[in-house]
Amino acid sequence: MKHLDALGLILLALSFGMLGCKPSPPQPSAARPESSTRETTSSSDAASTGTTDRKIGLSILTSSNPFFIEIADAMKEAAAKSGYEVIVVSGDHNPDKQQNQVKNFIIQKVAAIVLTPCDSRAVGTAIQEANQAGIPVFTADIACIAEGAKVITHVATDNYSGGRQAAVAMVEALAGKGKVAILDFPQVESVMLRTKGFRDELAERNQKGEIDIEIVATLPADGVKDKGYKATQDLLQAHPDLNGIFAINDPSALGCYAAIENTNMAGKIKIIGFDGQIDGKQAIRDGKIYADPIQFPKRIGTQTVDAIVKYLDGEEVPPSLLIPAELYRQSDALADPSL
Repeated sequence: MKHLDALGLILLALSFGMLGCKPSPPQPSAARPESSTRETTSSSDAASTGTTDRKIGLSILTSSNPFFIEIADAMKEAAAKSGYEVIVVSGDHNPDKQQNQVKNFIIQKVAAIVLTPCDSRAVGTAIQEANQAGIPVFTADIACIAEGAKVITHVATDNYSGGRQAAVAMVEALAGKGKVAILDFPQVESVMLRTKGFRDELAERNQKGEIDIEIVATLPADGVKDKGYKATQDLLQAHPDLNGIFAINDPSALGCYAAIENTNMAGKIKIIGFDGQIDGKQAIRDGKIYADPIQFPKRIGTQTVDAIVKYLDGEEVPPSLLIPAELYRQSDALADPSL
């Protein structure tokens, strides 16, 4: 019995030994907690930076000017190629409305916000709200000049250089002598640069004795046709000896021409516009406007999206991208196949 008991004990010990050396069964779910944690962290990071959607919010200055519609259309086309959707709204020249639009973009947690500011200073508050929400902000055509507002990249025409081109055209149109006025839109940075370039070019040439052109008045026209018309009426009444007008975009230039035509002074006062929209080019072809420094809104829209995609992919992007304007005269319009 003792022998059997000892044998039993040996067999029992061997049995436990075999069980102890047996490999653990596979655990297919063991990696799942790590994967789940990684996904949760990624989603949390995306939410904190407002990038839960592949959507870009765009608020343009106005939908009544085809220039901004071209920017929006170009952005939508370029964004679609990279898998993004552009939500387009119009600030309609109203800074408060534009700020509310930015608030809505923040609530939607868009991947990025693009603004063509209604007011280059007032827009700072809206941009700061987006900054606090962790949503990157880009500007197109019109820059923000408010302190404390962070913009990743500004994409625009080289408006200062374009303003100098407008002055060159005015010198040509007036043969270097006369009195001129400016139809302004002082709330927006792009126009500030245009008028500065225009003034600087004339001032430098006057100082050198090359020309004798005097800027006698500057009136706001807000870049729209009806205000351009009214401002021109006021200019003609105050300065009946006016020789030229620099209108800071095509709509105000066309309003300017309508007022001049209405007073039977067409051809006597030279108009320089800015933009190069189809109706502006047609007016240049027909001799109503002398020339435009033309912009390229499709390039602005495409390059803005390019900067956004690169930034969201972790690449470095420059703080500004400037696209040169080109002076467009009647000879260019007559050879333009698009007209």
